[in-house]
Amino acid sequence: MDNEKGEKSGFGEDDHQVHDAVPLSKDGIKLHPQPTSDPLDPLNWSSFKKHSILAIVMALYFMFTYITTTTVPSFPELQEQYNISIELVNWTVAIPALGLAIGPLLWSSPADIIGRRIIFLCGTAIAFAATIGAAKATTYGGYMAARLFQGLGVSPAATVGLAIINDLFFEHERGTKIGLWVLAIDVGLYFGPLIGGFMDLVSAAWIQWLTAILFAAIFIAELFFLPETLYPRNVMLMQMPYAEGGSSSTLGGGIVDIEKTPRRASVATDVELPRTKTLAFVNVKPVPGLRHPKVWDSAVRFGLLWKFWVVPLSVFVFCFGWYWWILTLITMIPVAYANYSPQIQGLFFIGLIVGTLFTEVFCSGRLSDWLVLKLAKKNGGVKVAEMRLLLAYPAATISAIGLIIWGISIDKNYHWIVGQISFFLFGAGIQMGNTAICSYIVDAYPLQAMSIVTFYSVLLNLSAFISPFFISPWVTDMGYTWSFAIQGMLTFFFCVPCIALVQKFGPGIRQRNGQPGWLNPEYDTI
Repeated sequence: MDNEKGEKSGFGEDDHQVHDAVPLSKDGIKLHPQPTSDPLDPLNWSSFKKHSILAIVMALYFMFTYITTTTVPSFPELQEQYNISIELVNWTVAIPALGLAIGPLLWSSPADIIGRRIIFLCGTAIAFAATIGAAKATTYGGYMAARLFQGLGVSPAATVGLAIINDLFFEHERGTKIGLWVLAIDVGLYFGPLIGGFMDLVSAAWIQWLTAILFAAIFIAELFFLPETLYPRNVMLMQMPYAEGGSSSTLGGGIVDIEKTPRRASVATDVELPRTKTLAFVNVKPVPGLRHPKVWDSAVRFGLLWKFWVVPLSVFVFCFGWYWWILTLITMIPVAYANYSPQIQGLFFIGLIVGTLFTEVFCSGRLSDWLVLKLAKKNGGVKVAEMRLLLAYPAATISAIGLIIWGISIDKNYHWIVGQISFFLFGAGIQMGNTAICSYIVDAYPLQAMSIVTFYSVLLNLSAFISPFFISPWVTDMGYTWSFAIQGMLTFFFCVPCIALVQKFGPGIRQRNGQPGWLNPEYDTI
């Protein structure tokens, strides 16, 4: 589909659909996506239903990184069991990240064809089976293969998970929801070693058996409490608009005040098209009412997105100038604190956990939404995606400080509380920065959200795959102080200027680049 088709589908420069009536939120912001009067529209589901689904998405995204790091406390046992070096043990953390990087290219297009629910079920089942394989593996090669398939199985939590969030919530709500979603991946990264340390008291295999139990519980929740959320929005907007045309509450220019305009009375049977809750319990057919991508479109669009500069610039800077240091830190904790037991090493992750939770509660998604609403009001009710980047500056600063302090504390043999303070700062910065970057790229191209998050997820996990390979030799050659000081300086002196450039020139760049030549299927019309 070309750009002309995208324009005919009803999307202009302000990234909003154009129909008879465009509702406004109570804050005076144009609603995107536009709601319908359909009870089967995910935007119309109850708050409890929406947040129950969000909890399931977060649970699988928690496992996204949990599987990667929960084995870190068992490194000594894995070395002995498979007779391998510390470098080869570090690779056991890298290999699931490779699966996590490949998976979005495989799962994203099928999720736009047969739906989100079946992809979540298939991925979780694969991750469950692979986890049993990891628990029972008798060779290093078999263990690594199982770890790769763990990553492949849980990878839908990234792209498909965010697509579900986009199906359920309006754009102006997404900062908070994406913040919670990012919280799940970051907390999973830190809770993994904490829980794994105590499971290692039983055995290294029982770390995997507990993971299998968690996957089984998530699979059951998906089976009974996760309905299909892929919705033929453009088709249904024509057949079941939010309000009758010519409403007395219309403000002019096709705009209606959602607070003063009653929703048109509708029942699901007004339209016979099968959708969301009326699809088969386990649907394996293309969701009707949508223009479906080809199976390989995810990989093709990944390549095409490099032309839309603000996406690769912001994602590449975050992943390879900032985020990947998290794996260098985590994989070196067993070596840096070698005098402590695996259980105590797991407890050292509390600083990262507290920093992450503190930031999400006080300084991340909700603050991002508040800032955007305030800035949009000053901008005549027009929200600009680059407003999301404001929180990236303090985030990069405190991440850099945390990295530098930790490296010095290990070489100088400072009290462990200094390491906890540095972990708090680093965890807080990563959470805030991850939320800012994710919210920005989705807001920049909301009608291509699945492709955008696929791009983000591939680069994020490639960075996590690469970093464990070089950190051990780097620390051996330069020591903790200089290796982590360099990481901190790169985070600040590379990331902050680059983000500032994107914020300043991003709107102009996006205008020159135009819109991608495709849409999420829910916005496309057959």
